[in-house]
Amino acid sequence: MRNRMAMAAVLAALASGAWAEAPKRGVPSGCDPSVVSEDYWNIWNAEEQARIDADIEANRKADGEFEVDAPAGAVVHVEQMSHDFRFGAHIFNFNQLGSKECNAAYKASYGAGGLFNQATVSFYWIDHEPTPGAFRFGGDYSDTERYWNALTRDEAMRERYWRRPAPGPVIDFLKSKDIAIHGHILVWGNAKPYWIYDWYCPENEKRVVDEIGIPRRSAHLGWEPCGQNWRFGYMGKWVKEWCSAYPKMMKSGLDESAFAAKIPVFTANMRRLFRKRVFDVARAFGDVVDSWDVVNESVQDWVRYRKSQTGLPVWFSSYGLMPGDYPLHALLDAKEAFPASARLAINDYKINESFLEQVRQLCDAGTRIDLVGCQMHIFNTNDCMRLANGATDVNWVGTPQAIRARLDMMAHTGRPIHVSEVTIAAPGVDAKSRDIQAILVRNIYRAWFSHPATTGITWWNTVDGAGVAGEPLVSGLFARDMEKKPAYLALDELINHEWHTTCEVKAEENGIVRFRGFRGRYCLTWKATDGSKRTKMVEVK
Repeated sequence: MRNRMAMAAVLAALASGAWAEAPKRGVPSGCDPSVVSEDYWNIWNAEEQARIDADIEANRKADGEFEVDAPAGAVVHVEQMSHDFRFGAHIFNFNQLGSKECNAAYKASYGAGGLFNQATVSFYWIDHEPTPGAFRFGGDYSDTERYWNALTRDEAMRERYWRRPAPGPVIDFLKSKDIAIHGHILVWGNAKPYWIYDWYCPENEKRVVDEIGIPRRSAHLGWEPCGQNWRFGYMGKWVKEWCSAYPKMMKSGLDESAFAAKIPVFTANMRRLFRKRVFDVARAFGDVVDSWDVVNESVQDWVRYRKSQTGLPVWFSSYGLMPGDYPLHALLDAKEAFPASARLAINDYKINESFLEQVRQLCDAGTRIDLVGCQMHIFNTNDCMRLANGATDVNWVGTPQAIRARLDMMAHTGRPIHVSEVTIAAPGVDAKSRDIQAILVRNIYRAWFSHPATTGITWWNTVDGAGVAGEPLVSGLFARDMEKKPAYLALDELINHEWHTTCEVKAEENGIVRFRGFRGRYCLTWKATDGSKRTKMVEVK
């Protein structure tokens, strides 16, 4: 039915001559379309713009029919109050932007009057359990606005808990504004605490590990400013040493089972601690967080084994030693630990056939995967310029057809898709670059929003220069002083205007009210026969 409706809308646009105006659909108000090339507009052409419009009409809207106590012919005002689609952003910079004014502007982008009805909250294991059992869930002085406002920008970005605020106060804020909460992440090899090895691997087993050239995670390696912002256990010296040892291990033909037999205590402890991690978080936040990235970026490990359920006690992971079959066990643990109301996700940046097959295998093995997270980061500002010049090979968003093909592929999992981490940088800081970013954002978001399998889109770093080392300084929707960039205004134009239904309709006999609108919650307002004002809240599904 929806496909027929979409085709009918396309044909109607063609018959009306509207296609001549369709390229304007790709330009946000106030932006200069000439900042991108003719080749770009040949890709995002009139036909594609019309198709996207038709798909949005078919896939994101529905007909509503409701009964009210209004007399026939009475005017009923229809106002959309909330959107079923999740427009999100991470909220990792909560209270960390250096001033009350900047922090207030940041918070105002969430909830009514802002852009985002969902926020991704930091749950990085290494940062929220820095030592065993010492959870940073509730926050302390180092999580307060006063603490961060006393630091310079450079000092703040060197702090260990930069972009890792304690989740408790953040969740309290989000609950007060009725914003959906997405937890990120429970299990990721790149965020496992160093103390797992230091505290829970006996010294005799550490010597076994040393003999085959696997570097120890801490001790002589320490903290260093590399990759993920001074954060030990992310992208520091240890990872460099591990990456050097890893190919040698692969060539040696080392057998995982035989190796695990030499380190039985550590092997058992890893599995126990990873399981405990899931249950610890579930006990603290299982009833208040709506959805979770249970496993993050594990496709690269799945590719090595080509099987989700290997039965191996350990995996030689690209992240170092990991519990065998850790994505499977994490999802099974989460299924056991979290309430049925919490949506469980697997999240990755490798949006390819391997990811599809991994999800299928995990589902077949009895896990509960309610949501598939598909990342899309363009960290290289030159790639954003290449897009503007008509390149089609940038990540998986070079053309509308490429976007549809990748989403179609992942839809074969049978699970809804969350475009979970989005980075689209401006090529520079000048006005032209900002307009380029806004045009790219508008068109890519429209293509994502139009696809029937997509249920949410989450921007990653909303503020310029507020990410981590290695991420572009100009990928925000805000400038560093919280000025709204054209990309912010482009999304505001879409989310709060084009994709927001407000209309007036007349009540039919028996008080029937009919209208078509974007799926979500609505307030109907009318005057009763006695002249009094009446309202009714309804859902368009």
